[in-house]
Amino acid sequence: MKESYIRETLAVKVSHVFPPDTNNHGTLFGGKLMSYIDDIASISAMRHSRSPVVTASTDSVDFLAPIGTEESVCIESFVTWTGTSSMEIFVKVLAENLITGERTIAATAFLTFVAIDDNGKPVPVPKVIPQTEEEKYLHETARSRVEERKKRKKASKELAGFIHKGKPWET
Repeated sequence: MKESYIRETLAVKVSHVFPPDTNNHGTLFGGKLMSYIDDIASISAMRHSRSPVVTASTDSVDFLAPIGTEESVCIESFVTWTGTSSMEIFVKVLAENLITGERTIAATAFLTFVAIDDNGKPVPVPKVIPQTEEEKYLHETARSRVEERKKRKKASKELAGFIHKGKPWET
């Protein structure tokens, strides 16, 4: 299985923020941005694995600045690290004021995708090779995020075993 450069997994989406995309504060709905993030990350994952993928986790979506209707939203994603069948995807969200040209990092996110075959079973993915300083930093720091994901997944499974599964009115 041939390794590939991280830059080969880059996917970019740019959208103008229009009033129907906004909340009562006049800024982009968080849920709409989260949908954009999952969409673009899946493209990077499939571009790298050349197979169907499923979202295994979204570590976080950190909203750093609001995105208003005078701005565009530019979303960049790329694979930063790979396991056997899993891929960590970094997503960077930039807001650009279309009048002044000022660009702001509005959000960041890390997601994990798993490459699957036609039967939904995990399949191996190639390794990635970082080149830029940003890529090298994200690649080198991935192991600690992987460990945190494993801990969080274990805690989530423990919680799922404890919480009530019945109808809300039957406690």
